[in-house]
Amino acid sequence: MDPDPRLHQLCAPVLVVDAAMQDLISDMFETMYDAPGRGLAAPQVGVLSRVFVMDATWKDAKPTPMAFVNPEILWRSDAVQVNEEGCLSIPNRPVAVTRPARIEVMWLDETSTQRRGAFDGFEAACICHEIDHLNGVLILDHEVAA
Repeated sequence: MDPDPRLHQLCAPVLVVDAAMQDLISDMFETMYDAPGRGLAAPQVGVLSRVFVMDATWKDAKPTPMAFVNPEILWRSDAVQVNEEGCLSIPNRPVAVTRPARIEVMWLDETSTQRRGAFDGFEAACICHEIDHLNGVLILDHEVAA
């Protein structure tokens, strides 16, 4: 089964983090945890806006929920990592994806506060995966033909 065609569309920037956006973010966290996933982008719930939620640690350690509005990768390491990635929108079809081992990102949080942070390992891969969603790219687009 092919994924929803909306998942291949470029998402629009969020102009204001208002109460409606905060409600969307809250709903996305609930959906992500129920799925159960570690990241969820707005287009996965039918909203073509540049926002995603992530909690890379909740399955193995203390939860660290984060909301990313208008995220931008500022820097990518030359070092890479290859992981089998799954996607809530493409169940049971993991794909080996090459991602940077470390990234630096700038974004707005759910309170419209500008944030900047460095991420590595699984968190970096998760952020890249979710930003791919905002750009209309799916893990299937990373598959290498045999």
